[in-house]
Amino acid sequence: MGASGGHTSHDAAIAAVAGRQHGLVDRGQLLALGLTAGAIGHRLSLGRLHRVHLGVYAVGHPAVSRRGRWLAAVLACGSDAVLSHRSAAALWGLSPTARADADVSTTVGRRHSRPRIAVHRVRALPPADRSVVDGIPVTSVARTLLDLADVVSPQVLQRALETAERERRLDLRALDELCARSPGRHGLRGLRRALAAFDPAAAETRSELERQFLARCRTAGLPPPAVNTHVAGFEVDMAWPAKRLVVELDGHAFHASRQAFERDRVRDAALQLEGFRVVRVTHRRLHDHPETVMATVRELLDRR
Repeated sequence: MGASGGHTSHDAAIAAVAGRQHGLVDRGQLLALGLTAGAIGHRLSLGRLHRVHLGVYAVGHPAVSRRGRWLAAVLACGSDAVLSHRSAAALWGLSPTARADADVSTTVGRRHSRPRIAVHRVRALPPADRSVVDGIPVTSVARTLLDLADVVSPQVLQRALETAERERRLDLRALDELCARSPGRHGLRGLRRALAAFDPAAAETRSELERQFLARCRTAGLPPPAVNTHVAGFEVDMAWPAKRLVVELDGHAFHASRQAFERDRVRDAALQLEGFRVVRVTHRRLHDHPETVMATVRELLDRR
């Protein structure tokens, strides 16, 4: 193959990579495709490549989309890097705006910002805290919310939580697990306050199942229930006293024994004698059939 054929082959391979990466390639990818440092420099001089960051290039033209700029910042910070903080919130659609500089978190190297990149050096980025959106490595929604709590006002964080809930991206289990393994984080207290303000009833919950049920009620537009309240002399998980409706959430840990099973049925019968309708919801049923569960609750609330 002649020199021109070699150039054509390389350019086609570069274009294929860039087509998957918002029009971008990095130096490591170019070297892996067989280009030499001289060949990279030659393409820069001809305008086939345009430097976006050190070691990151736009292919064919210098115009880069917003998402391309985010990916370029991540590529510039190495294979361990992810988009984070305000930029991650904008990518997830939790915030309409982001700072001019791209926020990137990494566990590698020293914390130092680069031109147009705000680098956040972090201790760890476990797989649970990582995701990919439109080909861009990014912090998970839960990690993004915790990072946001470090750098934005309570009002902005509150709106991000509300948007995550509305878009069905809010995973309370993931948030609980992240908070539990993030002691000492600057934003932890602010995130917990925001969660309590976002859902005051959640502050009274005692289990992830209860928090998930409340989240489903909000999503379905149901009136908020009383949580862990007393009805007819019994403490119940969820209740709409005026509607004479009780929902008991059967987590395995608290309802698995035979004694607990019998005790629950005796209590259900006593509540029914007092005029309350009792619905039992298991973790599996809420997880697998949330729409059916909420439809049942809605129908019972609508009945006179």
